[in-house]
Amino acid sequence: MLCCMPGVAFVPALLVSWSSAAFIISYVIAVLAGHVEPLVPYISDTGTKPPESGIFGFMINISALLASITMYIRYLLIEKQNETSHFVRSSCNMFTLCIGLMGCTGMGIVATFQELAVPSVHDIGALVAFGSGVVYITLQSIISYKSCPRWNTYFMCHIRMAISAISCIAFIPMIVFASKISMTKIDWTPGEKVKSY
Repeated sequence: MLCCMPGVAFVPALLVSWSSAAFIISYVIAVLAGHVEPLVPYISDTGTKPPESGIFGFMINISALLASITMYIRYLLIEKQNETSHFVRSSCNMFTLCIGLMGCTGMGIVATFQELAVPSVHDIGALVAFGSGVVYITLQSIISYKSCPRWNTYFMCHIRMAISAISCIAFIPMIVFASKISMTKIDWTPGEKVKSY
């Protein structure tokens, strides 16, 4: 099985490195080009205008692919561990994988449809990506607890659950504030009136 092959641990590490590079590179280009303010812009703002939009889209689509591979490896690992321990139903593991892959699809949508070009599709993609991501990591945390103590330590489970809780808490204001904002442009001049929709 793939999950038992030595060396697959590089995939999650590559995912984190590649995704970080995607955000940093598009941010640096957007700031240097004067397309965004340097102080904490939205991630999507740094991938809206060319040339950074092409780099952002390409790199985030690769991130979505790497995330899918990582999730599939995790699925196979749990299936293999489950053969001897029977700590989770196979259908639960498959459901968790499907939720994760849905989040990766959302990432692909966000990368392909820029924030200002097709805002409704971009926003739906972001909602699917972040919403599915929160559900996926929460389900993975629960699966980790079920696999204790044979396949995980309780310390690691607590860390995973803390990350899940922080993600859930952060998701709520994201939805609230995103629903209040209707962005039609990034560049604003002092004194310019904001259209309300």
